[in-house]
Amino acid sequence: MVQAYILIQTEVGKAAEVAGQVAALEGVLQADDVTGPYDVIVRAEAPNVDDLGRLVVARIQAIDGITRTLTCPVVRL
Repeated sequence: MVQAYILIQTEVGKAAEVAGQVAALEGVLQADDVTGPYDVIVRAEAPNVDDLGRLVVARIQAIDGITRTLTCPVVRL
């Protein structure tokens, strides 16, 4: 399994709504509203990097109110 943190910026006032919609997606382990330069931080997992990319591009980025995402894959050193 590949895991990643996905940092999300949203339109003003949309963070809670976006976090709730993202949390409902298969493959999302956790979605939290936060303060700072990002509005929502998500922890997600997928069987491989390609599936993780599809989750982010096809499903997460399609949610209304998201303006930008940054995907940070977890590495085991």
